[in-house]
Amino acid sequence: MIVQQYSVNQHPIQTLLTWIDSEEIAIPEIQRPFVWSSSKVRDLLDSLYKGFPIGYIITWRNPDIKLKDGSVAKGKRILIDGQQRITALIAAIRGQTVIDKNYKANTIKIAFHPPEKKFEVSNPAIRKDKSWIPDISKIFAPDFRMLQLVDNYAFENGIEDKDELHECIHSLKGILNNPVGLIELNADLPIEVVTEIFIRINSKGVVLSQADFAMSKIAVNDLYGGNLLRKAIDYFSHLAVAPEFYPDLLKSDKEFTNTEYFSLMSWLKDENDDLYDPTYTDILRVGFTSEFQRGRLQDLVALLSGRNFETREYEEEIAEESFSRLKEGVKRFMNKSNFNRFLMIIKSAGFIDKTMVRSKNAINFAYILYLFLRKEKIHPARIETLVKKWFVLSVLKSRYSSSPESQFDFDIKQLNRIGAEEYLQNVINAELSDAFWEFGLPQQLNTSVASSPTFNVFLAAQVKMNDKGFLSRDITVRELITHKGDVHHLFPKQYLKNLGYMRSSYNQIANYVITQSEINIAIGAKAPGIYLQELLAQCESKELKYGGIDSLDELYENFRMNAIPMKMLESESMSYEEFLEERRILMALKIKKYFQAYLG
Repeated sequence: MIVQQYSVNQHPIQTLLTWIDSEEIAIPEIQRPFVWSSSKVRDLLDSLYKGFPIGYIITWRNPDIKLKDGSVAKGKRILIDGQQRITALIAAIRGQTVIDKNYKANTIKIAFHPPEKKFEVSNPAIRKDKSWIPDISKIFAPDFRMLQLVDNYAFENGIEDKDELHECIHSLKGILNNPVGLIELNADLPIEVVTEIFIRINSKGVVLSQADFAMSKIAVNDLYGGNLLRKAIDYFSHLAVAPEFYPDLLKSDKEFTNTEYFSLMSWLKDENDDLYDPTYTDILRVGFTSEFQRGRLQDLVALLSGRNFETREYEEEIAEESFSRLKEGVKRFMNKSNFNRFLMIIKSAGFIDKTMVRSKNAINFAYILYLFLRKEKIHPARIETLVKKWFVLSVLKSRYSSSPESQFDFDIKQLNRIGAEEYLQNVINAELSDAFWEFGLPQQLNTSVASSPTFNVFLAAQVKMNDKGFLSRDITVRELITHKGDVHHLFPKQYLKNLGYMRSSYNQIANYVITQSEINIAIGAKAPGIYLQELLAQCESKELKYGGIDSLDELYENFRMNAIPMKMLESESMSYEEFLEERRILMALKIKKYFQAYLG
């Protein structure tokens, strides 16, 4: 017999909002970015007004937890599905400010046109039009006076029959009584089952992550400071992206600004480096994994619930300890010295621009490793070497591109079991063998994806080796990346297009170099055999046409720096296919040298 694992009930919208006010249902507060468009909020209100269903809200009641005195505490509800709808209602009906995906404070004002019973996103034209009620949140305010609004609206719009108008506004206000289905998952469901339900539910629409699930779990706990911890995580990610939010935070949340968390993150108000702008997911994952030596966030939810993995019961002592440890992990993440030293290590490996760091998972685990090694009191010089090599290896091998949680979990447990030095060397031996450098890496370079992580490692190698840009006498690749120099095609794009090559062929990353804009423009669409012969002539005549190089020695050295086959200079008939094959080998050799000799 299949046991029902949930209950289904209908509740008025007003009841749901009251439960949220009283924290009977836990959702992260409005500081989390709201991803719905204003028009989608409008459509939600229109559906409610017309009596259409808006889908089910799904919650999970926290497991009952054994307290220290032997009694049992009933758990609160955690929102599993419906966060965007509820946030939309709070924004439109309560008039609360939300934070958009760019971390900008935004108010969503929905207007209502009584004669047409029509909703629209409020705008300047609507606000000037007396036939519109420009902000429906005023109707739901505690001090709202129905008769006064009806009288004023009727007078301004020349309406004699006020009864229909009164009924229309009454119907709008009455949407708070509309029933919403609430599916409540049983409290005794195992964490793994709830997590599976959560993932299946959120496979469509605005996808929530396990981090959202964990953040809701944190927010519901006021006994061990979960709400302040949740704020700390959200506020840090907000300030990292928008330092200008600092004065608003000072004004808007006095309770939080008196906490230790706030003093730990205040340095962000002067921070403009965007190499690593962590989201709340990143902070939670790094803080948890570095502290608990576990990589799956469903384990965090279980631990914060007080789960004893051996007895499968829920105990207050475990919940208390887990909150305490998570706080320490998050604090270490936020620590200015830790954060800046870690970024300095990543930059010292040549990754100096955010466009070069495409894998958040790779940089997250590198920070986990850094914090882990710091906690193990490893010498700073060794930490620098180990973190750089691990990060570059992770990028080269796309280590965390699929099933990242499983890989995080495996790696942190191995690091804890056998030590960072030995484990790193084991992975290097297994994954960066001679066969990889000779065959695997050149094959990875056979791609037309400009954001290829392998190409970014090549650029990092050039930065680390202080290479000059293509045909530049003094300007380095570092300077060109920092100041957005041009990506030049060695076999010019238009030249190849004229020969019939397709995009996937002429945009091969082995055809790319970083150069100054003026050099790129001067070469234009000329055939390589033409502009390179002119370049050789430039070295003899000293009449500069392409950059500032005027000697063969400098030219040859520039080609070596940029891993360009010398045969391009020696033969006008080198085919494009031959060039690509040879350059991939040279690029792979440069990356190998960088990894083995320049990362410590």
